[in-house]
Amino acid sequence: MKTVMIMFDTLSRNYLPAYKDIDIEVPNFKRLQEHCVTFDQFYGGSMPCMPARRELHTGKYNFVHRSWGPLEPFDFSVFETLNQNGVYTHLITDHSHYWEDGGATYHNRYSSWEGFRGQEGDRWISRNEALPNHNEHPMNKKGLSVTQHFANRTRQQTEEEMSTVKTIHAGIDFLKHHQDKDDWFLQVECFDPHEPFYVPERYRENGSQEKDFVYWPKYQKVDGQAQEEGINESREEYKALVRMCDYHLGKVLDFLDESNMWEDTMVIVNTDHGFLLGEHDWMGKNSSPLYEEIIHIPFYMHVPGVRTDERCAGIAQTIDIAPTLLDYYNLEIPENMEGKSLLRLLDKETINHEAILFGTNGGQVCVYDGRYVYMRASVNEDNQPLINYTMMPTQIRGFMTREQLKEAELVPGNKFSNDVPMLKIKMNNYHNSYAFGHLLFDLKEDPEQNNPMDDESVEAMMVQKLMDLMKHIEAPEEEYIRLGLK
Repeated sequence: MKTVMIMFDTLSRNYLPAYKDIDIEVPNFKRLQEHCVTFDQFYGGSMPCMPARRELHTGKYNFVHRSWGPLEPFDFSVFETLNQNGVYTHLITDHSHYWEDGGATYHNRYSSWEGFRGQEGDRWISRNEALPNHNEHPMNKKGLSVTQHFANRTRQQTEEEMSTVKTIHAGIDFLKHHQDKDDWFLQVECFDPHEPFYVPERYRENGSQEKDFVYWPKYQKVDGQAQEEGINESREEYKALVRMCDYHLGKVLDFLDESNMWEDTMVIVNTDHGFLLGEHDWMGKNSSPLYEEIIHIPFYMHVPGVRTDERCAGIAQTIDIAPTLLDYYNLEIPENMEGKSLLRLLDKETINHEAILFGTNGGQVCVYDGRYVYMRASVNEDNQPLINYTMMPTQIRGFMTREQLKEAELVPGNKFSNDVPMLKIKMNNYHNSYAFGHLLFDLKEDPEQNNPMDDESVEAMMVQKLMDLMKHIEAPEEEYIRLGLK
């Protein structure tokens, strides 16, 4: 049994023809529909990058208990488990967060891994070598990571030098050496089309940019009319990068075609989250509410022997990938895993989830039931109490502060920690969900989420569904208090 998972970061479903009628040429993403079941209601869970990858490994939500952090010592990892049961697992990626303090334990769960440097603000090339930044558009991000990016560009002057291209090439090389072998899993994970939108000229429809333009939008509230030109520029740059991803995705699909691997290989194409490019007057993903453009994501899956070119309407999430892999390789799925095997959803009579959770640690906690989305905000202006439960007290880069560690308590474990004791650490957070308040949307009547509902009966129903799910995952007591549910 074989599996290839091709994962992109920040791939928005609104730029793919399977999900939206949009003027963009991406023939290889379109080609996926010939071989794969296309999932219409696939959602992220824990935001953003590494929290989503923790779900990928564990099949459990991360964001209610923990902010961005590494895989915990008490965590179940599906890739480690596959490896322990005779399935060779290999990771190829240019996602630099794997090598930082907040992600440094994920890649070591695979049998082997290969990494390519240089994406975003990856601390790679000496910043003393940075190219000058002549693009000073006020909507662009500024700071150390930008300087680092221009240092990294000195080693990425051609398309073949770009780390996403190297990642894809390495993936094809693995397939060439393993197509006749059995019992393996390959994860080809590209950081693109994540910002910055650094892309060769040939993927731009309008040729080279000759002025300051928005290629790395900072996460911000925008004025759609006043900043319309910058918003449109960022969309065009994003589309260009999606075209590049599409072109190199085609190289993998060509190999699968030529080698007849569709007959005996499961293929997954997925992402962690989308991105706002001016929708709802926001740029980015972490500062705003988690609108559909961010959290409702594309997902394609090919299973040998299952009819292709169909669509799946069942609700599914990132937490479902781990149990799917265990199911596919005929391994036992842990009872306390919150995800459900997607293989069950291919039987149209099966329902995996009546409702699901999604959110960012310290932000709104959201619940979706197939029609309504309810976003529950903090009822306290200071967003407290906010606690992280962990045995790995790190943040994205660096450790939690000494002051936080001095106040940390060792508390009994629960479902989240697989019953292993863990540290309870008080946290501050940059999220301000209090300012947004509670938001309720009817996606059947308002799929663009332009008109929040004011319906007490529907809100009460969704609050109950939220509390039921929080109880099921043994959410911290502090979250009930922060959200005003006690």
